Amino acid sequence: MARQPGRFAVIFVFITVFLDMVGFGLVMPVLPRLIEEVSGSDIAGASIWGGWLFFAYGGMQFLFGPAIGNLSDAYGRRPVLLLSVFGLAVDYVLTAFAPSMLWLFVGRIFAGICGASYTTANAFLADITKPDERAKVFGMMGAAFGLGFVIGPAIGGLLGEFGPRVPFFVAAGLSLLNFVYGWFVLPETLAPENRRPFRMARSNPIGTLKVFRKYRGVVPLGAVMFLYFLATAVYPAIWAFWGIAAFGWTEATVGLTLAAFGLVTAIVQGGLTGPAVTWLGERKTVVVGLAAGVIAIFGYGLAPGLVAVLVLLVIHAPEGFVHPALTALMSREAPEDAQGELQGGIASLQSIGLLIGTLFFAQVFGLFMKPNPWIVSPSVAYFIAGVLMLLTLAYFLTLRPAKPVTRP
Repeated sequence: MARQPGRFAVIFVFITVFLDMVGFGLVMPVLPRLIEEVSGSDIAGASIWGGWLFFAYGGMQFLFGPAIGNLSDAYGRRPVLLLSVFGLAVDYVLTAFAPSMLWLFVGRIFAGICGASYTTANAFLADITKPDERAKVFGMMGAAFGLGFVIGPAIGGLLGEFGPRVPFFVAAGLSLLNFVYGWFVLPETLAPENRRPFRMARSNPIGTLKVFRKYRGVVPLGAVMFLYFLATAVYPAIWAFWGIAAFGWTEATVGLTLAAFGLVTAIVQGGLTGPAVTWLGERKTVVVGLAAGVIAIFGYGLAPGLVAVLVLLVIHAPEGFVHPALTALMSREAPEDAQGELQGGIASLQSIGLLIGTLFFAQVFGLFMKPNPWIVSPSVAYFIAGVLMLLTLAYFLTLRPAKPVTRP
């Protein structure tokens, strides 16, 4: 039987999303050295390997995001969340012992499958939240992501000084502790009468996107979401490699810069998304976030050093409004029994954006860091991503606000 979750269950959901992002974030500071150690490549070659690793991770999230969302619509949120948390713990152990690039790919594939648990986490929150309060709740979920980006890169950078594999053992232990915690406190929130049979057609990533056409306004907003994720894929693709190549950063510096950005983003998303939406409305909040993203992304490409990067991290922070505000706009267009499917579709958009974007920007970084007939610079990828972000903002401004949908 479904029941209203208590405070500890909601905390578990936020911890789950937080640990997903910890695992994603801790990889970034240590990834260049780990790839160089395993593959014997230089920084340019390591960035190309890194792009393919993120491609594997994003590919699995793209393929399995809709399936996990639909499994939670069919069998409930609790079993899917718990299995995903346990699977992440197994992945961290695999990565910690990886002796070759093959095993690093195995670890990233497994992480991509289990990391799609945030689709179910979002559906869990949609179950217990009124539609007009979802932007605030999704903003808090974004804050959990931001906090994960504080702790993850900090752990990865600082513990990475002892070796690039050490952070993964820490992450494995945290995930196992969270699994035990969730086993005892997490209830089921999806009532039997609101469930529907699992169908493979609904779990096909492309099929899921086709289904969204019947919900007014979802497709154009989904296009904005996709373009946004495509542009922002430049950060996981090259941040660590760019910092090392442009400024000579250590793993600790890479981790601390990412942690600083995560802290600012968490404050903005968790504390200001709700007030921003109340004051500006969801559409204007998205515009503010995209505009901040445009300024920041070009700024990084032109930054002369660490101080400028830290200033830009503050300017960049309002971009954190984009995901929760867009998600809230899209959630209004789907019925209550399809929120899991919707979140799975959003996860697919994010995953395919990362899939294409990280691979592309990593190749751009590697190309322009090697001798070539055009230009040798670690920042070219930022300028390309900045143009894409500007086009995303322009496209969103052309969309007309959807009329309120009346439901029985």
